[in-house]
Amino acid sequence: MAVESTLLIVKPDAVRRGLIGEVLARIERKGLRIREMRMMRIDRELAEEHYGEHRGKPFFEELVDFITSGDVVVARVEGEQAISVLRTLMGPTDPAQAPPGTIRGDLGLLITENLVHGSDSPGSAERELKLFFD
Repeated sequence: MAVESTLLIVKPDAVRRGLIGEVLARIERKGLRIREMRMMRIDRELAEEHYGEHRGKPFFEELVDFITSGDVVVARVEGEQAISVLRTLMGPTDPAQAPPGTIRGDLGLLITENLVHGSDSPGSAERELKLFFD
């Protein structure tokens, strides 16, 4: 098994709802480690770069507007198969489809405000971690 690093973003809806501790506790209880972490406000330029693969899609502006709407917590999460483990913990993007026991299944309400982001592949993790931590 390979130790991986991945990006976690605790999105503005989760920060506003006071769920930072709950999200981080679930990640740590699973056995993943938080290597770096900070609270920040993502500016429009960084948001557009982060969501670059969605540029031109109908929901791009909504994504950018939402992620820049309030403070977020960004973290470098590390562990065995961290990318897939974190994504399983998060659950599917649509909280209505996310199973109980996942972050989105237990705590999420709307597909457009889905609490957390996690990199979806090793390539994305490398690119996204550079945006926020290098």
